Amino acid sequence: MAEFFRVGDKLLNRDKLDRIVDRIFELRMSGLSQQDTAQRVGCDRTFISRLESLAEVRKGGSVAVIGFPVANKAELLEVCGSLGVEYTLLMTDSERWDVIQSFDGQSLLNWVMGIIAEMSEYDHVVMIGSDMRIRLAEAILGERLFGVMIGRSPITEDFYMSPEKLKELIISIKGD
Repeated sequence: MAEFFRVGDKLLNRDKLDRIVDRIFELRMSGLSQQDTAQRVGCDRTFISRLESLAEVRKGGSVAVIGFPVANKAELLEVCGSLGVEYTLLMTDSERWDVIQSFDGQSLLNWVMGIIAEMSEYDHVVMIGSDMRIRLAEAILGERLFGVMIGRSPITEDFYMSPEKLKELIISIKGD
């Protein structure tokens, strides 16, 4: 089902926007210049440049991985460990609820704020989670965050994350 949203007098189609952005990156990866790509999709070259700037990732630096709820925690921890990820916090749905229920409200807030403060010390943070959690983390961490959306909030069951995809992402971030 198409996702529409209104901005002022305009009715926008999110699926169409996603297809156009995907097409832009396909054309650029195939070797087309920004100018040629802009002509093919019907926009200005400066839009292509700005889009690339927004999506640019700087390689190297420290990496943290946080994610929940994941079904294959052990596999993902192994990937992170083998690639030298400096901080990893992965939880299954059951573990997530155990943590939540082990704290009173103030202590839970302090624990979450501590994690946020800790994440801000890393050059890059990979977050595996729901759309809502990723948007919140992007608002706090900005360009340092690499969101891997595993579903719309609320997610109520564990998600299998491909260890190979996580490995590829970490390698591309670290530049190894």
